[in-house]
Amino acid sequence: MSKQRVVVVGNGMVGHKFIDDLVQRDKNEQFEVITFSEEPRLAYDRVQLSKYFSGTTAQELALTDENYYQECGVNYVLNEKVTAIDSEHRQVITAKGRVENYDKLVLATGSYPFVPPIPGNEQPHCHVYRTIEDLEAIETSGRQSEVGVVVGGGLLGLEAANALQCMGLKTHVVEFAPRLMAVQLDAGGGKLLERKISELGVEVHTEKATTEIVAGETCRYRMNFADGSFLETDMIVFSAGIRPQDELARQSGLALGERGGIVIDDSCQTSVTDIYAIGECALWQGQIFGLVAPGYQMAKVVASQLCEKPGSEAQNAFTGADMSTKLKLLGVDVASIGDAHGNTPGAQSYTFNDEIEQVYKRLIVSQDGQKILGAVLVGDVEAYSSLLQMKLNDMPLPENPAVLLLPAIGDEESTAMGVEALPDSAQICSCFDVTKADIKQAVAAGCTDMASLKGSTKASTGCGGCSALAKQVLDAELATLGFEINNHLCEHFAYSRQELADIVRVKKIKTFDQLLDDYGQGLGCDVCKPTVGSILASFWNDYVLDEQHIGLQDTNDIFLGNMQKDGTYSVVPRVAGGEITPDKLIVLGEVAKEFDLYTKITGGQRVDLFGAQLHELPLIWQKLIDAGFETGHAYGKSLRTVKSCVGSTWCRYGVKDSVGFAIELEDRYKGLRAPHKLKFAVSGCTRECAEAQSKDIGVIATENGWNLYVCGNGGMRPRHADLFAADLDDNMLVTYIDRILMFYIRTADRLQRTSVWLENLEGGLEYLQQVVIEDKLGIVGELEREMAHNLSQYQCEWKTTLTSPEKLKHFQHFVNSEATDNKLSYVTERGQRRPRNKSERIEIVDVTE
Repeated sequence: MSKQRVVVVGNGMVGHKFIDDLVQRDKNEQFEVITFSEEPRLAYDRVQLSKYFSGTTAQELALTDENYYQECGVNYVLNEKVTAIDSEHRQVITAKGRVENYDKLVLATGSYPFVPPIPGNEQPHCHVYRTIEDLEAIETSGRQSEVGVVVGGGLLGLEAANALQCMGLKTHVVEFAPRLMAVQLDAGGGKLLERKISELGVEVHTEKATTEIVAGETCRYRMNFADGSFLETDMIVFSAGIRPQDELARQSGLALGERGGIVIDDSCQTSVTDIYAIGECALWQGQIFGLVAPGYQMAKVVASQLCEKPGSEAQNAFTGADMSTKLKLLGVDVASIGDAHGNTPGAQSYTFNDEIEQVYKRLIVSQDGQKILGAVLVGDVEAYSSLLQMKLNDMPLPENPAVLLLPAIGDEESTAMGVEALPDSAQICSCFDVTKADIKQAVAAGCTDMASLKGSTKASTGCGGCSALAKQVLDAELATLGFEINNHLCEHFAYSRQELADIVRVKKIKTFDQLLDDYGQGLGCDVCKPTVGSILASFWNDYVLDEQHIGLQDTNDIFLGNMQKDGTYSVVPRVAGGEITPDKLIVLGEVAKEFDLYTKITGGQRVDLFGAQLHELPLIWQKLIDAGFETGHAYGKSLRTVKSCVGSTWCRYGVKDSVGFAIELEDRYKGLRAPHKLKFAVSGCTRECAEAQSKDIGVIATENGWNLYVCGNGGMRPRHADLFAADLDDNMLVTYIDRILMFYIRTADRLQRTSVWLENLEGGLEYLQQVVIEDKLGIVGELEREMAHNLSQYQCEWKTTLTSPEKLKHFQHFVNSEATDNKLSYVTERGQRRPRNKSERIEIVDVTE
């Protein structure tokens, strides 16, 4: 029997998902598939498109390749647009005159960027943000620009703004609506998002209607707004929404919606027999779905229908899709669930707005207070998975719904919702429509970890937003089936990081080989080696490049400097407390000038020297050591800096010598290795200029002594430090810090910041105070002795290395030659050299010629 021909017009994410579903179901038995792509490449991940600007290649973004299609018998045509459908003769015709017959036709033409009809919008350096080719054009313009504007403050607009900022442009966002992400966020959420994004350096202009784009005076263009104001820019990226790509359907007589979109029914059938539409080109019950997950559901429906078998009817209807979303925009966590604006009649809401921590949460509930209708989360989205599942599965609310937004108060119910409460029908992964029942079935079939679960169900392999929830369901099901859920470090050690730390400490184990022989198996791996290396350094503080330790270190520790993207290294000498003499400052300038190093003041009040080649590192270290500097340990999971304000030395508000005490603390704890990097700060008064309350250890002076704050951090998930103790004298403060740090070193997980450690510590801050202040466990003497031993072993690793001819052999580019790396390529920017970006595409010059 001859195979039926399925023609797929469009090879984006949804078109490829349909093809993948069809070939997996059909096994090349019933159908012959051919797909057309207007672009010069097969499907790639548009959801992760902005990663292109941070170095991800087009190949890494690809969802498939030609080999896969060839193996599956899928024919494909690139760079060719289908321009007509002859439904009477069941044919499609391309712009190049190619004719292909079909039995079933699937339109997955997607959408196109909407460009507002503004005079001047078609000039050079005006772009859209949709394809890899668009991104390449934006990169080219970016190299010729200093200022960039994104028109549109929605999801894609903020992604585009992030791209421009990554390129080093002064970035603006212009939005017609009164707030950012007006579709997903309410007024409170939009206001906080604007504040957080503005603090990151992106200027936001809301309620702006652009009337024309003309020649600028200080920049290439001037954008004139309806309110009489204007903005000058060198480049413009339009990201003001999308429109369904329905031109082919329109010309071919298919039914369209009043405002566009190919009309489909619950089977994703169009108005013409055997023609289907899926994804952003399709209009279902008057709605266009602008997310990939609904498109994937449509693809699954059509593939299921074409391969229909008895008992599969449940997959044969598209019944709509939830448009909730969680994402990170310019580093800001944002989530929107259901009716985020509270438009449902009778809806009530709970609002939590913390302007200090910059967290906004709003929960919209039904009139009777029994069901979740929607939610908005900005700054803290940890509750997203729980709230989404409660909404999707119509689960009852607790007696006091406020506990879903706030930490537990007194005896109120916990904010966490156990995955055991979810019904089997709960959708865990929306990208691939993976339910709780699917995960349970996969576990029953032998999946015991996330890697095997991903391979079996594809859960968390799309956008990745469901990974935490999928892991919780996996662990819960394993526990139900009697599996022991372990926290083993890796396959080589059946112990957690905390247990290994105890073994090393109690048994006085000094090497990885000894620990592996006595308590492990195999040869070790990239997980356990650096972890054990850190544990050994935390307790014994031996020279990390000793032969017995060097194999445990990562690249930065091996070469005692941070490797940069072009293979060179940065050098960061210690500048304790941020205080430096003019003579030492001059030395840093002389070294940077001699070796042509890019120079940057760090956030921790030090000077970072970038661009040193491997063979230059010892030469630079020698000059710095001769001038009285030592390593700043910027390469290690160790104490980085102790930031300070000028305190009582100069400031009229200072009540204590914050600089002197910061130097004392940095000199005391320098070189201390820990599960993660450590940052301190000392402020000379409660005006807090050193930002001590965002550090692992923060110290603030008061009239009565020092206040000690613990376990704060900046980074991807900022956390305010907690007040641990107040009105301390110098000695007691240092004693408490000794105990806290050593208790953290003993008990934290691998690569766990102090903030996460405290959050996971049973009993939290109160328990930590009982251990450190009240000696609840009877170990404070041990903690102090262990810290004293560690600190007594300190050495400057740069200086130790310089005294060892054997160790210096590591600092050459080739094991059999003293030749240097002469293929580096740089450009000059703002008076200093920086690595040439790969996108600048000029021939690399041999710098020795």
